[in-house]
Amino acid sequence: MSGQIVIRVESPDGTKRVQVSPTETNYDLFEKVHNMFSLTNYGFTLFVDRARKNEIKSSRSIYLSSLNLKHGDKIYLCQLDPDNIWAIPGSSNADFANGSRSSSVVSTPGSSTSLPLNEKKSSGLTSQVDEDEVDKMLWKLDGKIKRLKDKKYCRHGDNGCCVHCSPLEPYDEEYLKTQNMKHLSFHSYLRKMTAGMAKGKFLLLENISCRIKEGCSGHLPWPKGICSKCQPSAITLNRQTYRHVDNVMFENSELVERFLDYWRITGHQRIGFLYGRYEIHPDIPLGIRAVVAAIYEPPQESSRDHVKLLPDEKQELVNEMAKCLGLTCVGWIFTDLLTEDMQNGTVKYVRNIKSHFLSAQECIMAGYFQNLHPNPCRYASNGYFGSKFITVCVTGDEKSQVHMEGYSVSNQCMALVKDNCLVPTKDVPELGFVRESSDKQYVPDVYYKEKDNYGNEVSKLARPLPVEYLLLDVPASTPLTPLNTFTSIPGITKFPVGNRLIDGHIQDFDSLSRYLRQFTPSQFRESIADFHVLLYIATMEMLPMKDSMGPLLEALRINDTQALIEWSRSDVWATLEQLISNSSDSAVSGHVGNGFASAHAESWTCIHCTFLNNSDRQSCDICRLPRDIIN
Repeated sequence: MSGQIVIRVESPDGTKRVQVSPTETNYDLFEKVHNMFSLTNYGFTLFVDRARKNEIKSSRSIYLSSLNLKHGDKIYLCQLDPDNIWAIPGSSNADFANGSRSSSVVSTPGSSTSLPLNEKKSSGLTSQVDEDEVDKMLWKLDGKIKRLKDKKYCRHGDNGCCVHCSPLEPYDEEYLKTQNMKHLSFHSYLRKMTAGMAKGKFLLLENISCRIKEGCSGHLPWPKGICSKCQPSAITLNRQTYRHVDNVMFENSELVERFLDYWRITGHQRIGFLYGRYEIHPDIPLGIRAVVAAIYEPPQESSRDHVKLLPDEKQELVNEMAKCLGLTCVGWIFTDLLTEDMQNGTVKYVRNIKSHFLSAQECIMAGYFQNLHPNPCRYASNGYFGSKFITVCVTGDEKSQVHMEGYSVSNQCMALVKDNCLVPTKDVPELGFVRESSDKQYVPDVYYKEKDNYGNEVSKLARPLPVEYLLLDVPASTPLTPLNTFTSIPGITKFPVGNRLIDGHIQDFDSLSRYLRQFTPSQFRESIADFHVLLYIATMEMLPMKDSMGPLLEALRINDTQALIEWSRSDVWATLEQLISNSSDSAVSGHVGNGFASAHAESWTCIHCTFLNNSDRQSCDICRLPRDIIN
């Protein structure tokens, strides 16, 4: 025997090859086996035969030539240490580093991937993710569904418990059916995936990717080459069993009515962004509810049949101001209203099961927004999985009345939109179309399943694609008792909404003066607690106040009346009041105490220049001569 030979080493974790020389010792062989399998200790031995009768002793004085091993022979590794010698359960570090897997990876409709036993989730993954506050609160709950004592089946005392009254898991299928819940809440889904002995130790949520993996050097780049390592897998669309948000609730109906005013005046459609907060849903196990407190309308061009969003220079400021108020962008809303009878106030019923609920273009738009607002998740490979961003459509119902419908799109739709694989069809709104591969882009095959004429479930290529496979229902509602993050006083004319280029709805300094004129000196909070007012005074050209609004926004967030009074006495607000008092359209005088002075100051005519003064000053605004009051 001379030169190098290759010996196969069979172990419970698989077979590996070790290159040795007959002149090396048995000790060298043990070291190479230890390094090859990346073992944690030396609690193993080697045998020449499978029956484990001829053991190879680890010795520095015995050479491998004495074992009469030939090129290609196999030896057998046997574990002696009762502790696990493998760095990763069921596999070696070398296997993990090389990416080899002894079991297949199964993808769920939501792209959830359970790791095989030879892969272990990084222990630092969860600590690096900053989850939303509502998620942190839900992780502290056990989520069990409490049940009362059954009078018919329970035979124990009041302090006892049996199978008929023991708490149920939040993902219990029978309970969901009885409560008519079509979808699991996302945290119920996570509890289901982390149930069992492993407790989620090997759970990893993977986002779908429709792109060719980068870094494959075994062939020319696409379109000249592709291999199974870099090629994205085909996608079979399934209805997602869970949703990230289970309900969207508007604090009061006035929010939507104010948004619909634009359509009532012009007949044109409208888009707005929903700002609010996420909270625990009390009626759904481990559910999340989005509460909408304000609607911001970005710059847009609209008509009866379409809406086009324009670049918005204020978007970052809006998000920053909302964050200071404890709010975040939770979704978007759009109208699809066509008048049926003007006198009766009815609208056409165009969205139904026979036509469509969301068009393919709207699904793509929803997927785009959801990709902009990913959901932080501790079990996700990159820290984000899915999205809590919701879509609300205002349209007509079966009674031809205006109502709201809430939706979100699945994680599979988000992946198709993110990688530019899904486009709308031209004439059929309920059908999308998956692009075909081109020289510039490789698109994986996308399938969906439906039943044929014989009742058999068959797979069809998603060209075209019914968008119902991508949709999730999210109920939209308003509470019986209205809520008000921003104070609303009946009888007060609202401040105009921004970006509405119609007569009587323009935001300018005169409209601000007319709006503030309606409030008494003690109503400073009521006058300023309006999202559109706050945004306007932060960005108005005459006196932008965004740099000094931090204390004001914080006081509104925590509802601190004393802090509001102190801010109302600040120099910047006094300057604004002085500008208002000097404006020709305003009857609001200077600021006194913690509010505005009387809004109904008496007008008087100067006897010197005949100018009609709209303030209670003792001198004329034009000629500056004193006012002569004749008793």
